[in-house]
Amino acid sequence: MAERRARPARSGTPEGSPRRPTEPSGPFGAVAAFLGRASWRRAVLVRRCVAGVLVAVAAVLALSPGAGGDTAEVVVAARDLPPGSVVAAADLTVVTWPAELVPAGVVGVAAAEGRVLAGALRAGEPLTDLRLAGAALAAAATGLPDAAAVPVRLADPDVAALLTPGVRVDVVAAAPEGGEPTVLADSAVVLTVLEPGGTSAGTSARGRSALVALPRDLATRVAAASLSDQVAVTLR
Repeated sequence: MAERRARPARSGTPEGSPRRPTEPSGPFGAVAAFLGRASWRRAVLVRRCVAGVLVAVAAVLALSPGAGGDTAEVVVAARDLPPGSVVAAADLTVVTWPAELVPAGVVGVAAAEGRVLAGALRAGEPLTDLRLAGAALAAAATGLPDAAAVPVRLADPDVAALLTPGVRVDVVAAAPEGGEPTVLADSAVVLTVLEPGGTSAGTSARGRSALVALPRDLATRVAAASLSDQVAVTLR
């Protein structure tokens, strides 16, 4: 009985395996493959455009006033204000800020009107208690909770030109004829230099006053002495 010869296995897909669908050949197959790749690229481009739009919208919402949090009204300078000027209502304006950006010690228009500005203020900068001459600024400058601010009239224009905020001086009462000058207070902190009339305009230093911070008992002593005696300051 003759032996049967084994049939050679067909090339391509093994027996028992699912056959892959054959791609169309010829020009129609090339066109279909191109369209499939183009659709995939369009889908990727659309997804990227949508993602970019969402990112832009999120940025706008995050930067808009009041987005994602509470807001508060803040008094800011309506224009640049020099140190030593007396604050008027027209110098200020009220704006809305995110509550978490509002600094401590902000003051209202009524509390600031008529007060002396101890430091320069840029337009749009919030007005706080440490920008105004008063107990809060004196306490911060000296580190003493009971500190007070007192003006000392400056007779010497050369000394007035040397005084800047933060400089420490001794307040001295003029000596009677043939006597020694009296040190009324030592290590007073200069807060600002005031022009005559409480404004910072003008170039002459004569008649200017230095606003200094002192412990309350010494401030009272200096204020009382300056009413009757000539008071001067000396740099430390």
